[in-house]
Amino acid sequence: MKQPNNQEIGALINEPLSTLSYRKAGGRAPGAPRARLLLLHGVGGNETDLAGLAACIDPGVEVLLVRGPLTLSPFQHAWFEVSFQSGGPVINAAQAEHSRQQLITLLHALRAQDGAAALPSVIAGFSQGGILSASVGLSAPQDVNGFAILSGRILPELEPHLAAPAALAGLSAFIAHGHYDNKLPIEWAERADHWLNTLGVPHHNAYYAMGHEISAPEVADFQRWLQTPLALD
Repeated sequence: MKQPNNQEIGALINEPLSTLSYRKAGGRAPGAPRARLLLLHGVGGNETDLAGLAACIDPGVEVLLVRGPLTLSPFQHAWFEVSFQSGGPVINAAQAEHSRQQLITLLHALRAQDGAAALPSVIAGFSQGGILSASVGLSAPQDVNGFAILSGRILPELEPHLAAPAALAGLSAFIAHGHYDNKLPIEWAERADHWLNTLGVPHHNAYYAMGHEISAPEVADFQRWLQTPLALD
């Protein structure tokens, strides 16, 4: 994956309508963007973590690198607190729900800025960022064209907030996971696949010879998948 330089991310933007902060990826094509991609980092990271992925995206896409609302320590943020126990991850469900709502509010603010011609939008993220991307997509499909889970999972706690099947059928989803992931084992991706099949959400699965990370083949597959939900073909 390409490493970003100092010109490839913009200054931190504090969005007053959502209380979330984000940066715009730099070096995009001149003129109005054709589509929008929100990228969410994992637990303990920050919005610059996925700048390298942003640099690989079609320059006609506006890429927003969003910071999680929880501050764990300087430069380390999260979407919710989590502990890893023998039975699997245990989350602070109230924090996860608050982050989901904040992201939806941000999407609404962005659509309001677009005016009558709202940009096709996708939300995607790594690990905990992928978890929140799925939470937003599956609960508010009217606000995004698709979502991607990169080494993440779908929270069981999301079930009460799921949108109606008819609305979910219009989504597109991408699940990517490493065979050797020792943080979130590949079984979580398999469960997500099964759940999306049950919900009738069209999606693409891709598994890689990697751990809890993002690989170059995964980025290439993600780029190809984005063409359809963002109407870039």
